[in-house]
Amino acid sequence: MRPGPRNLITDVAGLRVGNTDDPALRSGVTVLTADRPFVAAVHVMGGAPGTRETDLLAPDRLVQEVDAIFLSGGSAFGLDAGTGVMAGLRAMGRGFAVGPARVPIVPGAIVFDLLNGGDKDWTESPYPALGRAALDAAASDFSLGTAGAGYGALTGNLKGGLGSASCILPSGITVGALAVVNALGQATVGESPHFWAAPFEEGQEFGGLGSAPMLPQNAPLPRKRMGEATTIAIVATDATLTKTQAHRMAVAAHDGMARALVPSHTPIDGDLVFSVATGGKALNDPLTDTFQLGHAAATCLARAIARAVWLAQPMPGDLQPSHATRFRQFD
Repeated sequence: MRPGPRNLITDVAGLRVGNTDDPALRSGVTVLTADRPFVAAVHVMGGAPGTRETDLLAPDRLVQEVDAIFLSGGSAFGLDAGTGVMAGLRAMGRGFAVGPARVPIVPGAIVFDLLNGGDKDWTESPYPALGRAALDAAASDFSLGTAGAGYGALTGNLKGGLGSASCILPSGITVGALAVVNALGQATVGESPHFWAAPFEEGQEFGGLGSAPMLPQNAPLPRKRMGEATTIAIVATDATLTKTQAHRMAVAAHDGMARALVPSHTPIDGDLVFSVATGGKALNDPLTDTFQLGHAAATCLARAIARAVWLAQPMPGDLQPSHATRFRQFD
């Protein structure tokens, strides 16, 4: 496997990602969309998820494709971002047709960033407008680190953020991942700068630091207050998949989260993974290709998580240091 040309989820042809964020709010929204509807599924492993429209992603539900997926800060307030995304898609004439009406299908998930130092004293939720702006900004290239839904993200010891990565399988199928890292756990090993995901790094995409010696692992204690933790992600491929196959890719991708964040999938985290299949390439061998898709999704997600923390930018008023501030000269 090798990274795609951008090393972003948008290496999956047809996908676009838009970010918008508010520095005063210390929060933001990220939207993934495409020129046409796409197959999507979800798998939730955290104990405290916040979601919108995820029940319809089950294989037996009527709607088989979605128009966009959003990731947002703001805890439950951030679910309002879906309203703005729907409004933008409706203006484009997008949506599931019900007679003459069209209903945009927009699942989403949120992270808790209400206690990160930003100004949350709003009288009207800012998230519908942020969702609409993120959709309008959707493009092949987009910012990582302190951006979009990862703008105010924190982890167990360092600033979190927004990360992405991609790879191309020997079959020519492309896989990508997008992650908002706001985890209770750590992306780095102990008090070192080394990333848990180091064995999966491509080149020096998160510093080329190599793996740290394995440290004795004591039983961890939650350093963040309850409800302040979650990693939400999207993995995507240009393969043609059913909703059932897409769901299995989401399940497998959680392995990447566990490889990159220690601990993960706790009762306090809302960890979940959406999966997306655009249908651009037929499977050559349904058994081999789906087997490799799960592995690739997990690997890309581990790399995306590490990149989110590596690329987080320091800002005045930070409650946690960035990786750059704590471990290296930032320029």
